[in-house]
Amino acid sequence: MKATTRKIRDADATKARILAAAKSEFARVGLGGARVDEIAERAQANKRMIYHYFGGKEDLFKVVLEEAYLDIRNAEQALALDHLSPREALETLVRFTWQYYLDNPEFITLVNSANLHRGRHLEGSERLRVASRRFVEMVRDILERGAGEGTFRTGVDPVQLNITIAAIGYYYLTNRFTGAVMFERDYMSEDALEQRLAFNIDTVMRLVLA
Repeated sequence: MKATTRKIRDADATKARILAAAKSEFARVGLGGARVDEIAERAQANKRMIYHYFGGKEDLFKVVLEEAYLDIRNAEQALALDHLSPREALETLVRFTWQYYLDNPEFITLVNSANLHRGRHLEGSERLRVASRRFVEMVRDILERGAGEGTFRTGVDPVQLNITIAAIGYYYLTNRFTGAVMFERDYMSEDALEQRLAFNIDTVMRLVLA
């Protein structure tokens, strides 16, 4: 029994190392540029283990993408926004999304890579569909509570609102290099990041306030 338990723990640890290495490699060079040899070396595993646990490179890419999206969805649920007032809940969500992008730059590059391949690696993920439905319902609940107390206007689409929350942070960060050249400002200075967050919150609130 002890030997079996240890074997399971070892297998779980190996899979975790492979996923972490693959996430880093796919975020760095994309699906096309990633090499199984490099992932194996980073994970301190051999190629046979990668094929054994995950199949080929594309299968591994699917798992990495699914886990990346599920991570942010689970983190959003952990905010427990239903215990906050609608206005505070929505502001918390905007702050969280912004900070998540800053803390997890690999997520943004993985999203870029997923869209480069037209989302086909996520099409079969029922786990992701379920998590996304839960997220939409969470935002819908915030909006309905706000409308019910007269704070928010009625008829705001939770999906459209989420697209806006994601976009105003995502675009700023993915275009920070070209933007710095064109607008002659340091997008990533502490002051600039604080100003951007304040602008994001103000923008979203103006969209929903009654």
